[in-house]
Amino acid sequence: MVRRSRVEVIVDILTETLEGANKTRIMYRANLNFMRFNCYLSELVENGLLVAEDGGGRRVVYRVTERGKTLLETLRKAQGFMAV
Repeated sequence: MVRRSRVEVIVDILTETLEGANKTRIMYRANLNFMRFNCYLSELVENGLLVAEDGGGRRVVYRVTERGKTLLETLRKAQGFMAV
């Protein structure tokens, strides 16, 4: 079993938040445990790649920002070059 790189995890998180998602959904889709996920999430929010929005009620929805979309496109291109 091969360990995923940091870049692969970030791509998974940014991809999942393109249309907005709550913490649990992102965590499960990115296949991370709670502690590791929170480290990634706080780093992405602090760097302006994700933004937390009110999803109604007590829900918080995370969405990728324009800066995050730009990074996601760049990382996907880089992954494409590395796969060759």
